[in-house]
Amino acid sequence: MPLIRNSAKAIILQNGQLLTIKNRDPLGNFYILPGGGQEHYETLHKALRRECKEEIEVEIVIGRLQFVREYIGAHHEFSEYDGEVHQIEFMFRCALEEGHSPFNGTMLDTYQIGICWLPIAQLDRNRLYPAVLKELLKTECSGEIDSHTQIYLGDVN
Repeated sequence: MPLIRNSAKAIILQNGQLLTIKNRDPLGNFYILPGGGQEHYETLHKALRRECKEEIEVEIVIGRLQFVREYIGAHHEFSEYDGEVHQIEFMFRCALEEGHSPFNGTMLDTYQIGICWLPIAQLDRNRLYPAVLKELLKTECSGEIDSHTQIYLGDVN
């Protein structure tokens, strides 16, 4: 029986842009948040710091938990590839350590080809996962959302 995997992700906003990992698959480019799987005996914060160092070669300051996403692969468009996946993603608002600039790290994920700052106002022009972030971040950056917004997003892609 497959296990549920925890993942820690960083939402890093700067100058109206979202820092993402740029990936390429047979369908083209797609973007995800920096971060990844939590290892046994590792806190979510430690996992997030390690993953950001590996993927974007930067130290981060971790802020509040912003969203929790549950992803059950069998329920989504890529079920033939990841139908066994059940992952809980904890998305934290983060900032880059002062004086640090992100770039490709030393331990890239399978599809990772770079990093990219995506303008918040243009998120809907890109294949960003989870897609629900497109509207949530645009709404937040416009000032229409407050810190009491529900953080559990459910099983979304």
